[in-house]
Amino acid sequence: MNYWLSSAATARPAADRFVHPAFADQRPAPRTRVPVRGCDNPGVSAEELAVDPLTAARRLLGATLWSGPVGARIVEVEAYGGDPAGPWHDPAAHSGRGRTPRNAVMFGPPGRLYCYFSYGMHTCVNIISGPDGVASGVLLRAAEIVAGIDTARSRRPGARTDADLARGPGNLGSALGIGLSDYGTDVFDPESPIRLDLRRPVAAARIAAGPRVGVSAEADRPWRVWLSDSPAVSAYRRSPRAPRIEESA
Repeated sequence: MNYWLSSAATARPAADRFVHPAFADQRPAPRTRVPVRGCDNPGVSAEELAVDPLTAARRLLGATLWSGPVGARIVEVEAYGGDPAGPWHDPAAHSGRGRTPRNAVMFGPPGRLYCYFSYGMHTCVNIISGPDGVASGVLLRAAEIVAGIDTARSRRPGARTDADLARGPGNLGSALGIGLSDYGTDVFDPESPIRLDLRRPVAAARIAAGPRVGVSAEADRPWRVWLSDSPAVSAYRRSPRAPRIEESA
């Protein structure tokens, strides 16, 4: 089975080939460049994530996503597959029914950001995984702010504690100041305003797993993984449309 898109679909004439549909008729204003602190990945490339989505999800745990001066250590993620033609069909994924203008970046190379609005107000942030042309990605569900905490607090005035600053996908996007205009950003590009600091994988003994939050399709697939010792991990909420089972860890 051919899991790859046609050469016309995968041609990359420019680094910014991915633009969110909200900006289809106009190029978004360039992001104000703020130096990215603490991100130095010698010898690490996006190919680290050119693997199946669950392996990529586990690899991202413990990594730090930098957006300007704010650094967020990733502690909870969810893996998502793609369309029926690919190796990891996932009806719960945005790409589960095929390619659209909104999810096009999910079919692109690994290491790009897939950003979308949730409930019309929160920006959710995903990092694309898998080989170029095969849809899959990892939703960032929670993180611990490790730098730029005053900036994160100013963006999240309703957070009761620092552990709440980036707990939950929308809160994580807000704390990092990531928006739809960051769709398609290459987090391994040294010139990018958003960078991923991918260090050594965390020990398997520190990783717990269970069903994904709020999905009704493939509700029992244990593709949500998190660091069991982190206070910033979000609460599990099962979709009311999914069969009720006990979450396993």
